[in-house]
Amino acid sequence: MNGAKMLNIPSTDRIAAVADTWSVEIRRDDDAFASLASEWNELYSRCSTATPFQSYAWLESWWREYGVPGRLRLALVRKGGRLVGAAPLMVQRRGPWLVLSPLGQGLSDFTEILLDDGWAAEARLELASALLADPGWQVGDFHEARPGGATRCLYDGWPGARWQVPGSVCLEVPAGSLDELLGKLPRRPSQRIRNRLRKIDEHGLTVRRVAVAGVEEAVARLLRLHEQQWQGRGVNQEHLRPRFARHLVRAASSMVEQGQAAVFEHRIGERVVAVDVAVVGPGFIGAYIAGVDPSLRDQVDVATLLLRPAMELAEQRGRPVVSMLRGEEPYKMRWHPVPVRNERLLVGRPGRSPAAAAYAVAVRARAAAVDALRRRLPWLREARRRARQTTARLAGRGR
Repeated sequence: MNGAKMLNIPSTDRIAAVADTWSVEIRRDDDAFASLASEWNELYSRCSTATPFQSYAWLESWWREYGVPGRLRLALVRKGGRLVGAAPLMVQRRGPWLVLSPLGQGLSDFTEILLDDGWAAEARLELASALLADPGWQVGDFHEARPGGATRCLYDGWPGARWQVPGSVCLEVPAGSLDELLGKLPRRPSQRIRNRLRKIDEHGLTVRRVAVAGVEEAVARLLRLHEQQWQGRGVNQEHLRPRFARHLVRAASSMVEQGQAAVFEHRIGERVVAVDVAVVGPGFIGAYIAGVDPSLRDQVDVATLLLRPAMELAEQRGRPVVSMLRGEEPYKMRWHPVPVRNERLLVGRPGRSPAAAAYAVAVRARAAAVDALRRRLPWLREARRRARQTTARLAGRGR
């Protein structure tokens, strides 16, 4: 070879073999997210069923504030070195059970996994194998999975025991211009909403989309207004805690920068009277959280005020629906929304899984009790209203 140095050039077959190689790992180190931002965001962009609550910014921030050291189970599937599946999970002790559950629970309206659209069927099998090889759990409990989402795909191919329980209801309205939406509603509801929109305009309310640099200040104002808005009316206590504020500021700042969220300020003149955060997913715009000056409620219809910019954003981004996310509050019903029920998917190991089966029985029993209570709530509210009226009437006689 005339002394020339031989180069070790891989053959075409070897390159093809590397490209076809599947690899799986489960990360347990508490700082596992730190090195995954780039490839996580790439996978997110290739998963059409992803929601903003599976974005890197949301989950990494949630884990920082709510994660428990030593409990992370971040399952990753790669093909040819490319991330094609990810399940952001943690192990929790719930009574006698060790439960594998999604990150983001409690604060996320959807808790999903990510599967590359091009490799979903294969990646779910690799993911299931990786999770089954982990000995540290007895039952998997996937809260708030969207119908037709990646978690459902994993569930459908799961080789072990499976149970399904109804999840929360999310309400959606078709995107497009407000005129188009109102044109599809019955005449009387449509006219009432048009009157509310006219009243908003008459009060001189304007809306401004907040730039990335202003997100921290805007979110802080949102949370102050949110506390005032719900004072004495059963506020979600978590929304008042410093860790939630840190999480929302950190996540929203990054998500706004990446086009995964938008923050809106509503003003009368120079005074900010409402702030809300909308999340932007591949398939929807979601109205996540808002803070409103209590005095504004006496002037305009706040629900209509907040939905308008979300509808406009959906039309600009070409998203098919606006989701009002979890909850069937009466004020949402005036828009004649379409109810979409999330799923709670439970999985166990192949063969007999007595612990998982017992957990599933407990979950179903609790779900049935909650459903029965919800059906009784209208009657309880009416009874309470009549009791208040009777008390007031008797007090009047006493005077």
